[in-house]
Amino acid sequence: MNKNYYAIVMAGGVGSRFWPVSTTEFPKQFHDMLGTGETLIQKTFSRLSQLIPKENILILTNEVYNDLILEQLPLVKQEQIVLEPAMRNTAPCILYASLKIKKQNPNAVMVVAPSDHWIEDELQFVANLQRAFDFCERENTLMTLGILPTFPNTGYGYIEYDKLDSRPIKKVVQFREKPDYATARKFIQSRNFLWNAGIFVWSVESVLKAYEHYSPVMYSQFMGGYEALNTNDENQFIKENYPNAENISVDYAILEKAQNVYVLPATFDWNDLGTWGSLYDKLPKDDQDNAVVNATVILENASNNIIRTEGKKLVVVDGLRDFIIVDKEDVLLIYPKGKEQEIKRITTMANQLK
Repeated sequence: MNKNYYAIVMAGGVGSRFWPVSTTEFPKQFHDMLGTGETLIQKTFSRLSQLIPKENILILTNEVYNDLILEQLPLVKQEQIVLEPAMRNTAPCILYASLKIKKQNPNAVMVVAPSDHWIEDELQFVANLQRAFDFCERENTLMTLGILPTFPNTGYGYIEYDKLDSRPIKKVVQFREKPDYATARKFIQSRNFLWNAGIFVWSVESVLKAYEHYSPVMYSQFMGGYEALNTNDENQFIKENYPNAENISVDYAILEKAQNVYVLPATFDWNDLGTWGSLYDKLPKDDQDNAVVNATVILENASNNIIRTEGKKLVVVDGLRDFIIVDKEDVLLIYPKGKEQEIKRITTMANQLK
């Protein structure tokens, strides 16, 4: 296994659209959302460790999830957990972790990957990742893995690549924000747009050059404590300086400005598992297209529902179609699938009642 291969796993999100299962105290990446016996972060770690040495996988997360990670990933040591003392989006935390990796191994190439996505055909995922690593070892590039769109999704950002580029790895023209439906349809029809999965690959040298050039203030802030990284002085430096970093995504900070960005159209099936509806799409269904996780059910005149409980609870449903039905401790959610984007707002209302 190549000792120059590293991973940064992004595990600080809350997943509020998966309420009531996903909460601030226990977000979705730490749940077995698919009923497979493994949590999402466990599946991510296992998938990455097929190519990357386990000791080279860093977990980026909030301080409050430190113990959860140690519990769910027993092969991970404390020094592999990179803790954010404040929420500052993805650019500062990726820079922080990249500098730690550079100090360990200046020849490193790395993948930055979410902890809570669903990927089928892991052999293809590993093959795609290997191809990206090979490219980034040879070239001064910033790479992303793009997903071939299957329908005009308005919930994802898109990557536009050069339509005339016949190479397997394409030059990125620009990143596009989440579109409205009409724009998404045009993207699909153009056949040179991919979904942005938020999976990035680059050498530590290339990404730090990009930060230095396109985000010099942030780069200077973190380089001020470079000598402290991976030592006993790191924690103090980060606590004092991290909250002063700009609150900005890595896309805005460097990727949308850089001229050396490339995309590999992925050959694996992918889903960001961002909503109950996206989870429903990936679960097995009964003959009435109901998806059931953990529950024991009696269903009559019920179709296209997703039903999830804890502890094999018996659920009886009659006359419901296209609903989300979730039972967790002191919360019962019965909500139309067509309004799933509203669950984030409902979560805020519920938290105010506590």
